Amino acid sequence: MGFTAGQMGAAGLIGQIGGAASSAFGSYFSTATQNANLSGQAAVADVNARIAELGAQSALVQGQQQIAALTMKAGQIKGSQRAALAANGIGMDSKSAIELQASTDLMKEIDRNTLETNALKNALGYRAQSMNFQNEALVKRASKGSPFGAFATSLLGSAGSVATSWYKLGHAGALDELKANFSDDPIYTLGNARGWWSK
Repeated sequence: MGFTAGQMGAAGLIGQIGGAASSAFGSYFSTATQNANLSGQAAVADVNARIAELGAQSALVQGQQQIAALTMKAGQIKGSQRAALAANGIGMDSKSAIELQASTDLMKEIDRNTLETNALKNALGYRAQSMNFQNEALVKRASKGSPFGAFATSLLGSAGSVATSWYKLGHAGALDELKANFSDDPIYTLGNARGWWSK
């Protein structure tokens, strides 16, 4: 026993409709999965941004600690210089004592500025990293798509080919057998009254 043209046409249409539905659900779940991945990547970028900001704060604190150590060391050097000057009978108001103390102060200030600049550069580098991670998180969140939109787009894209096949089969008479079998169906009756099945 073979299949009639109407049965083959109906099977083809059912296959197309099934394929369209499968494609639409596949698009929905693919977009939903992609959104979940993008959300996870955005969360990781947020954590990396916070870690980078902690690095910036740590660089500034480390710079302050280095400046404090430098200031203490410079104070010790000046104290040693004063003791040596006094032990050698040189007054603190003498030109050589004043120049020695000023030179020590100048060197301390140069070293202090270098330490402060290095700490700020390091902190700026970490803050730039933090900003890059924040931007990455924003881009990931903005890249998310609508699963329902993907579903509808896929379904609408497939609807055209299903409608074309339905139209071609109907005009070729391949669906006449199916129409006869559906004459008691209320949807068929409504479609017939509105001219949906006419050639």
